[in-house]
Amino acid sequence: MIAVTFNASIEKLDYLNYWFVRLTEDVLAQLPGRTEKVDFNQRLIIRLDDTIEWQAGVLALGGGEGLITVQQKRLKSLDKTLGDTVAVSLRKDDSEFGTSIPEEILEYWAQVPESKIRFDQQTPAMQRYILNYVQAVKSPIKKAERTHLLLHNLCRSKEQHPHFRFLLGKED
Repeated sequence: MIAVTFNASIEKLDYLNYWFVRLTEDVLAQLPGRTEKVDFNQRLIIRLDDTIEWQAGVLALGGGEGLITVQQKRLKSLDKTLGDTVAVSLRKDDSEFGTSIPEEILEYWAQVPESKIRFDQQTPAMQRYILNYVQAVKSPIKKAERTHLLLHNLCRSKEQHPHFRFLLGKED
């Protein structure tokens, strides 16, 4: 898979408190998914300093440029901070959801097929949100609890596209 590589400084977008890597117009023009998704509607696999890798989307920065947010804990693992330079590698993300599917969710789908049907009816953003919420905890027990909470509430919802607060059990 073709990668776009470049060096960039870690910058901060004060009004949103984002730390990010800037994607210039030249970098955006090289992105592998540009033809089918345009600049700011594509999922990428980001790799920094040939060490850490994650899946994310390109956000519009303005002036024809884009950005990819970088969590401070990721930078800490590289011993980098604001203003430091990192080597960036971007590849097209061809995964179905833009993130991996936790095994707890796969098992729930096997046991409760309606939950997979309801999941497939959600927007891609909501699907990623559900997957990431379950994936965010390390404990398999917590992952199973989150999976059951979200998918059970998804199945019991009368709305085709319920709010995430409903899935969390915070509203009826």
